[in-house]
Amino acid sequence: MGTSSAENNKPKVLVTGANGQLGKELRQLEKAWPQFDFLFLSREDLPIHHFELVRNYFEAVHPNYLINCAAYTAVDKAESEKELAYQINAEAVGVLAAICQQQHCRFIHISTDYVFDGTAKRPYKEGDPCSPQSVYGASKCEGEKLALQFNPDSIIIRTSWVYSSFGKNFVKTILRLLQEKPSLSVVNDQFGSPTYAADLAEAILSITSAKDWKPGIYNYSNSGNISWYDFAVAIAELQRSTVPIEGISTDQYPTPARRPTFSVLDKTKITQAFGVPIKDWRESLARCLSFCTFNT
Repeated sequence: MGTSSAENNKPKVLVTGANGQLGKELRQLEKAWPQFDFLFLSREDLPIHHFELVRNYFEAVHPNYLINCAAYTAVDKAESEKELAYQINAEAVGVLAAICQQQHCRFIHISTDYVFDGTAKRPYKEGDPCSPQSVYGASKCEGEKLALQFNPDSIIIRTSWVYSSFGKNFVKTILRLLQEKPSLSVVNDQFGSPTYAADLAEAILSITSAKDWKPGIYNYSNSGNISWYDFAVAIAELQRSTVPIEGISTDQYPTPARRPTFSVLDKTKITQAFGVPIKDWRESLARCLSFCTFNT
């Protein structure tokens, strides 16, 4: 499992991208997992594409686990910032994976449903061929390849439609628009499964603490197959909002980056390998919305 920390004999878990949605949800769980010594680093603390900084940090701290939540996630902006997207989502991931192998540190990396083209008629399995349709998806796909190339012991978790009470995401955008607009129009021909980042954080920590380390690619999201329109309607219903929401086609809402029209993920592998429960998307949404004030 790697060497334990000399000070307190607890395995050190390093979380990069700690100020993002998932990083903040992992921080919320810190007290519930007292067997670990957590180290949370934001983009400012440790920019993962500054490779010498990363190497020096690892040599000084010797973490036992790295959970890489750092990523370039501006899907549309990536179309015009290809080099930066690849530097953070691909090249840096390969370096992190290689350093983890050298330092005997377990590596968990978060990837995306955007590695698929969205033409499937059934939920995507981990072994299905990747065919990303955007720079963002292609950069994340390359990151997966480099991680496994430089460190075959890596665990990669693909997820989709991530939201949280932290940061910017679809749920918080809809909540704001329900307050500001007389009506909303939301795409109703793209289908997937939302992922509450708090559930994903729990799944990651249960994998980290599992008796057996089982490297490879795994899918994780909440259960369900819905459109963005369905998602928006559910948010409005749970908020008891009467603002009308209209379903529109992707053609009516053009974006620089192409989105998969279908990206439901098959979660069988992760439940069989690690016993990770898959929560219902609506229950998780209600749990997220139950926070009285939304965090930033």
